[in-house]
Order: sequence, then C-alpha cells, then structure tokens
Amino acid sequence: MYPSAIEKLIQIFSKFPGIGPRTASRFAFYCLNADKMEINKLIDALSELKDKVGFCEICFRSILKENKICSICENKRRNHSLICVVEKEADLISIEKTGEYEGIYFILGRNVSPLRKEDFKKIRAGDLQKRIEKHEEFSLPKIKEIIIATNQNTEGEATAIYLERVLSKLDVKVSRLARGLSTGSELEYADQETLSYALKGRK
Repeated sequence: MYPSAIEKLIQIFSKFPGIGPRTASRFAFYCLNADKMEINKLIDALSELKDKVGFCEICFRSILKENKICSICENKRRNHSLICVVEKEADLISIEKTGEYEGIYFILGRNVSPLRKEDFKKIRAGDLQKRIEKHEEFSLPKIKEIIIATNQNTEGEATAIYLERVLSKLDVKVSRLARGLSTGSELEYADQETLSYALKGRK
C-alpha cells in the first residue's frame, strides 16, 4: 500500500516491543514528515548507542563500553551473595527505587513464551548458571540465594518455571517474589510499596 521505503520502516518499527503495525505506521510517517536535521539527530543517537554503550560483564546492565562493570556490581557494600534475576533493565530500576534490596542483579534480556520453544535459547539462563558456578572467576563470593523477579504474567511465569528447573541442579537457594504483585502485572509499572512487600515476602 505504501512505497517500499515506508513499508521497510514500518516492518522495522513493528519489531519494537509493544509496537503494533498501526503505531509503527505512525512512527514511519513521523520520520517522513520530520525535517532532515531531526532525522540526522536520530541517526547520530542510534550510532552513538551502538558505538559507546555495552553491557556489564557480570549482570548485563547497560553501561559505557569503557567501564566493563556497572556501578552496582562494582559496589563492595552490596550483598554479592544475593542475586535478583529480572527480565529487563527497567525492572531493575523499579526495584532499586524501593530502597529495600541490597544485593546485585542479573538481567535476562527478555522473557519466554510457553508456546515458543526457541525463546528458551534466547534468554541468558546459561550465563546465569555460569555466573553461579564460576563465581571465583569474577572474584566474588559464592551465591547463596537467587530471587526470581519475573513479571506476573504468562511469559514471566513460564520464564520463572524454566529458571527454577535450570537452577535446581545447583547448590543455591531459589526464591520467588511474594504475590503482592497482581497477576498480569509488570514490575516496571508496579508501585514501590507493592514491590517492597513482594521483596520482603519472597518464598
């Protein structure tokens, strides 16, 4: 229906999380109608993102490539024997805002769909297992507890069950957030009081 350049852009935007074809079309036409200076700023920002931003070698939080390790993993006052596993960095930020958690994190990068087996290969379960088994390589204490803090929806539940199965082979306590979070909710949008309760009441 549209020129190929617009169709191509719509397809690209449609791959963004939570973006459907209609919203992707709006983004594409916004770019079409924007002046060239604004588009160049977008191109420069994307280039800078890929050139300068990487991931923490321990938890996969986004950082400047030159740093290698994020400020949380670098902080010796944190409890490095306690790891909270989250789906995305926005969940990490939400938990940090509660002020109730003093451990470190591990970011899976995504969740899994129980209907798509290929998803299980795309999350960082192997990296998490390596992080626990080979903690000495990171010069960090032995991991005593893993808190699985996935979202309270179908994908988050499938992810948690899969992780529990993987981690059951290891000598580490595995807990889940308490049910203070309503079913279908996402950590990113939960209020701080609810998150605090879920952390304190983990099982």
